[in-house]
Amino acid sequence: MAGRTFAIGDIHGELDHLRTLLSRLPDVGRGDTVVFMGDYVDRGPASRQVVEVVRGLDRDVGCNVVCLRGNHEDAWLKVVDEGWPGFVMPPGNGCLATMRSYTGGGMDGPRSKEELLSLLTGRFFPDETIAWFRSLQLWYEDEHAIYVHAGLCIDDEGKYPHPRYALQPTALLWTRTEAFFRNYRGKRVVVGHTHTMELPQELSTYTVDDPTDLWAGPAVVAIDTGCGREGFLTAVELPSMTVYESR
Repeated sequence: MAGRTFAIGDIHGELDHLRTLLSRLPDVGRGDTVVFMGDYVDRGPASRQVVEVVRGLDRDVGCNVVCLRGNHEDAWLKVVDEGWPGFVMPPGNGCLATMRSYTGGGMDGPRSKEELLSLLTGRFFPDETIAWFRSLQLWYEDEHAIYVHAGLCIDDEGKYPHPRYALQPTALLWTRTEAFFRNYRGKRVVVGHTHTMELPQELSTYTVDDPTDLWAGPAVVAIDTGCGREGFLTAVELPSMTVYESR
């Protein structure tokens, strides 16, 4: 069957989960599209390897691959361009794990001023990786849905305009409001970014007895199921709404 879209949630450096999930997808090939929802790096131990697999998938599988920018890639661009210690230093953001995936070594803190500077500036990233971060799309749309990392942003009239009309485009990568999941109506939107356990479970029509699972509301499908935070990786196939998991 051609014309399918497989949206894959936030990976966060978890190579094993990515490989497991990809192995569980049905035969994907020409005519199919795989949309990665962003947040390839941080927290998990293999950010570098995840980026390599994602960037090579179109060559290896032969399908159309769309890579969205997540807020973590957006944050690293800010680190590289102007510095952002407030993102790099908190352990929960998992930035040290990303650096270690490129430089090697254990998960203890920076062992020298030089290494700390490398973490604070992001200069451990190869130039081609930073260029790839910059090239990542902020949103994508096909006949099945709109795909955006975090969600749509409300305007002054209380409406959720199409992402092409967003006044602050990068807000599409960072927004996190319960109102969007409760109130948005329109063409289906697929998002990552917000852990499904944090969403209003009474609105989800998918496995309502399992709050760790994919969240499917009236017009929004959320597929960040906590990969990189002791969760797992989820993909949803459209238009069938078939769900695949790495657990």
